[in-house]
Amino acid sequence: MPDPYLPDEPPRPEYPRPQFVRDAWLNLNGEWQFEIDRSDTGLERGLTDRDLADRILVPFCPESELSGVGETDFLEAVWYRRTVTVPAEWADARVLLHFGAVDHDTTVWANGQEVVRHRGGFTPFTADLGDVVAAGEELTVVVRARDSRHTVQARGKQATWYANTHCHYTRTTGIWQTVWLEPVPRAVALRRPRITPELATGSFLVEVPLSANVAGHRVRATLGDAEGTVTTAEGRADLDLCPRLVLAVPEERRRTWSPADPHLYDLALEVLGPDGSVVDSVRSYAGLRSVSVRGKELLLNGERVFQRLVLDQGYYPDGLMTAPSDAALLRDIELGMAAGFNGARLHQKVFEERFLYHADRLGYLVWGEFGDWGCEVGVRDDNQRPDASYVTQWLEALERDHSHPSIVGWCPLNETYQNLHDRITVLDDVTRGMFLATKQADPTRPVVDASGYAHRVPETDVYDSHCYEQDPAAFAKIMAGLAEDRPYVNTGPEGRAWSVPYRGQPYFCSEFGGIWWDPEAAAAAGDDAASSWGYGERPRTEEEFVARFRGLTGVLLDDPGMFGYCYTQLTDVFQERNGVYRFDRSHKVDTARLRAAQLRTAAYESTP
Repeated sequence: MPDPYLPDEPPRPEYPRPQFVRDAWLNLNGEWQFEIDRSDTGLERGLTDRDLADRILVPFCPESELSGVGETDFLEAVWYRRTVTVPAEWADARVLLHFGAVDHDTTVWANGQEVVRHRGGFTPFTADLGDVVAAGEELTVVVRARDSRHTVQARGKQATWYANTHCHYTRTTGIWQTVWLEPVPRAVALRRPRITPELATGSFLVEVPLSANVAGHRVRATLGDAEGTVTTAEGRADLDLCPRLVLAVPEERRRTWSPADPHLYDLALEVLGPDGSVVDSVRSYAGLRSVSVRGKELLLNGERVFQRLVLDQGYYPDGLMTAPSDAALLRDIELGMAAGFNGARLHQKVFEERFLYHADRLGYLVWGEFGDWGCEVGVRDDNQRPDASYVTQWLEALERDHSHPSIVGWCPLNETYQNLHDRITVLDDVTRGMFLATKQADPTRPVVDASGYAHRVPETDVYDSHCYEQDPAAFAKIMAGLAEDRPYVNTGPEGRAWSVPYRGQPYFCSEFGGIWWDPEAAAAAGDDAASSWGYGERPRTEEEFVARFRGLTGVLLDDPGMFGYCYTQLTDVFQERNGVYRFDRSHKVDTARLRAAQLRTAAYESTP
């Protein structure tokens, strides 16, 4: 077992769902039985019913060092097994078994009964154990996770060939986020609320889904701040499956959430019985802010805030997609802010929810994204075929993250590419489906149908491009057309169109930079892209790197029509050496100079 963890404390001990907190819970992270099932024959061989051969440290995936396994070859299927005793004090409760994320197709058995199946490697799911186990009894959990490299599936940056190559990295298979048990009342329990700020009216709409409607019960929401209770709303719980409460904040207690002042209100939700007693309760929080579109402007709280974003892929040398600690999640945000960024695109991955919690607290602007890479097929002009699971997984991500004020935009797809022609393709259908699903699930935030490359939805809220030109003067010429409604648009080979035309939406360059800055590799590896790569010719000195960074960011800062940018990237990731920081998060450049280059007033911010 890795040294940082004490025997009496599991790894990643913090509560994994910070916007829907119950006091009673049992963290199941720690040592589990484990077995690799390379041919996916474990069910036939009876792996549900016997002890497994090896051990693993959950929640770290078997490819990672922190798991204690460190197997980086392809794993067609893996199995987990653990027996725990349900706390005796959970009498009269239903027990829920939660998984933060398991990659990719999962089946779970509890005391020999199949209790849940789930497809998707990025989103949470829950098994209601019902009458399978009671308080004080032993519970044996068996998990099988399948992760084939031969099928279309949303993988993000996980490599489909053996080695890390280019911008594809070591795979994640199986459990990679916290597993935990939670007791809920049998008669009626709160389900995850949806908290929507309405800045225009100074209020919060709180949707409170319930497990059942029981006569005589009520729901209550209480909003608080440092001075105490701000306001309370209450309503019947026996009529609507999802009661809606409006919390109107008195004008003298209104305080908007923003990067300058990331104020959060406390929120308590309760189900009350006929006698007024508390049947169920959870703790949450909320931020009062708005995002709006006015012509080409993307506004936060009705004001122009230039979005100085950084591309964050959320990989770690020892944990891969799993942060080694909660402090590591917080540290990544602090590193971004230290370099002058006020937010991030969370790239090709649905991040752990605790990252968003820290972003909420620190006022860090976030674009939520799906890890959609993995739908390539070898068919001309119909070369990308994301399936229905893309939509279902994305809806799960939207449901989980709706209430986080730090999220200011949604990006369901990234760098999809396919020629436009006179036939509607699978990519057309899924792009529109994911766009419409996002707008239905959350009409309060802007949506970019696909970041860079293949914009297939004419009414997309935001339009963008990716450009890794390294010469600032040439970059300025490429980006110069926005003022005449002719912004740079990514195209295919020989200029073939991938995207529908620009229609005057808010526009930003959502990937640029990526400067290949790897001073240590110059002597050791030369220009061997297998061990070190980035965009453009590698700077010879830090001074040259800073000058190029200042020049490229300056082009976009000086464009009054540009509402923001996203610089590639926060850290190196394996062989990709174009980060502001090294993969281990150590410094490789004086970030104060990068901060100074970014924090001058942008033309967008100064335009009346």
